[in-house]
Amino acid sequence: MNGKQGLKKALVLYCGIYTVATIVNSVLYLANGVYEDPNGNLHELTRAVMVLIGTIAYAMAFYLPVKNSLLKAAAIYLPTMGLVFFLVFLSGLVETLSKNAYRDIFFNYTGCFLVVSVVAVLVRRAGKKKLRS
Repeated sequence: MNGKQGLKKALVLYCGIYTVATIVNSVLYLANGVYEDPNGNLHELTRAVMVLIGTIAYAMAFYLPVKNSLLKAAAIYLPTMGLVFFLVFLSGLVETLSKNAYRDIFFNYTGCFLVVSVVAVLVRRAGKKKLRS
């Protein structure tokens, strides 16, 4: 896959994830009787940047030339987790953060990262088994 195809794939992924995340958020608000997002536009922009960070992590998984899976995961996780913490810090300059904001984002991002990583490893192994057959 060349750079142009990779960029197109990353852009489609970004748009898809952002759309799904926004719809799920809206459905959850509506299910709880909240008809307007109480966090407003800043919340939408923060979500957009979070999805961008996740898309960058996904793209790094394909293009980072590291063979060792654990080393590659660390090389992706550490800088993207740093970006996530920086985003929380910037959000704190504009609005009051909850006292557990950093802890919550750590667990949420780490949990998502682990789930996506495990799924990626399982898909890769299934693909290798299929090729051997």
